Amino acid sequence: MKTLPVNWLTEGLIDFEYKKYMLLAYLKAAKEEFGQHRLYPVLSDLIMHYRHLLQVKEHKQLVYETFPQRISRADFEKLELVYQKIVEDDETMQQIEEIIRFAAPLFNQTVASGQELYEFVERHLEISPVGITPMYHDEGYLFLDAYPGKETQVYLYRITVFENTYEKYRGINTQLLQTVRRGLAQTHENLKVQLLRERRALPNPATFAVVSRIPVPLEHSLLPIAKRSLVKFVTNLAA
Repeated sequence: MKTLPVNWLTEGLIDFEYKKYMLLAYLKAAKEEFGQHRLYPVLSDLIMHYRHLLQVKEHKQLVYETFPQRISRADFEKLELVYQKIVEDDETMQQIEEIIRFAAPLFNQTVASGQELYEFVERHLEISPVGITPMYHDEGYLFLDAYPGKETQVYLYRITVFENTYEKYRGINTQLLQTVRRGLAQTHENLKVQLLRERRALPNPATFAVVSRIPVPLEHSLLPIAKRSLVKFVTNLAA
């Protein structure tokens, strides 16, 4: 889909009509993605851009943590220097502020639409343990059933914890192992037994099944939402 550069506010021609055109084209493309129930990566990009706008609006400065991981510290520092020159230019800053006033409510509305779609998909996911669940939940298997397909995607998952000064974050990595045709004889329990026989590295793995009750794209919605749902589920088990 059409993307918006990380530094769209400050790069190129700083003109309200030009930036308005850029923004409206981007938001139109984002809404078209949502119309196809495709949430990622567009929703995370929208949230990043919206947070960036709010930081600039409230503090008239850029904050490195609001940017995606793909921008390096060195690139950010160059961008910050450019932005500082803009802040010192009253006329240019007025243009930036006008763009922000126009863009912020539009971002807010579009992000809200994406979050509403996310919650709709999440409500139609069923997550449950497969077999006996061990005490250690941060590594194991994820069985993902799309709707109305007749296949189970089998993933190896690993949950990791990141900490900063204020709080802990949980992330999850997945690796697709195989795709299995479902049937009366191939239940989730039977599939787990089969994996135990074939893969000795995890003798007693935590295993969870996530089943979608509505049709949504696997890579752009179902898998990322299933992963986040699993992290929340496992966190509650450990509480």
